[in-house]
Amino acid sequence: MNHLAYVIAGSEATGGAGLQADLRTFQQLGTYGLGTVTCIVSFDPKANWTHRFVPIEPQVVADQIEAATAAYDLDVVKIGMLGTPATIDVVANALAGQTWRHVVVDPVLICKGQEPGAALDTDTALRERILPLATVVTPNLFEAGVLSGMERIDSVDDLVEAAKRIADLGPRYVVAKGGVELPGDEAVDVLFDGTDVEILRVPKVGRERVAGAGCTLAAAITAELAKGSDVSEAVRRAKDFVTAGINGRISGNAPFDTVRQGA
Repeated sequence: MNHLAYVIAGSEATGGAGLQADLRTFQQLGTYGLGTVTCIVSFDPKANWTHRFVPIEPQVVADQIEAATAAYDLDVVKIGMLGTPATIDVVANALAGQTWRHVVVDPVLICKGQEPGAALDTDTALRERILPLATVVTPNLFEAGVLSGMERIDSVDDLVEAAKRIADLGPRYVVAKGGVELPGDEAVDVLFDGTDVEILRVPKVGRERVAGAGCTLAAAITAELAKGSDVSEAVRRAKDFVTAGINGRISGNAPFDTVRQGA
C-alpha cells in the first residue's frame, strides 16, 4: 500500500529545513511525499547568514495545490512556512475545500527577511485562518509564547499552560516543544489533546539549536499519521526520529548544524 504525505511549505536553499527536510523525512519513514512551494528562503552568507525571503505568487501556490490534490486522493498534509497573508488565504481556502484526515501545522511565525509589520500581519492571519483547521500544531518555545500570549515559558508547567491556551485557538492536539531552550538536562515536549497532558522527555543532545529539527518533527508526525498511527503514537515516534537525526547531525560552512533525517 502506498501511503501519501503532502506538504505545503517554503524551500530552504541549504536543504536543512523547509520542504527539502520534509520530503527527506517522508521518504525515510516510508511515505510518498508531494510538495507545494510557498516561498523561497536563502541564507545570505555575506550578511551573517540572515534570511533572504521571496514569496511565491499566490496563484502559483493555488495551481500547485490544485495539481497535487487532483493527481492523488490526499488526506494528510503538513503546513510549514506560508510567508504572507495572501498565501495563507490561498492555503486556508484550499484546505477548507476538501476533507482532511489530518492537518499538521508547524506554525512558522517569523522570517528575518520580512519587515516587522508584514510579519505581524502574517502571524495574525495564521492564527485566525490556519490554526482552527489543524489536527496537530507543533509550536517551538518562541511560537508557543506568541500563540499563548505568555511572556515567559520557563518550566514544564508553563509549557503545559501554553499548550492549553493554544488549544483554545482551535487545533485538536498541541505539541509544545521545549527543546534545548527550556531549562534542565532533558528535551521536553508537551502533548495536549484537549483533556489530557502527556510529557515526552529525552536527554538533551548538546545545548545549541540544530536547524531543521522543528520541520523534521512535524513532517515525521505527518508521515506516521499517513501510515495510520494515532496522534500520540505518531508524536512519540517522531520525537525518536528527530533525536536520532540530531545525534547524526551534519556540519558545513554555515554557523549551525543541521538535522540529518534517517541518521
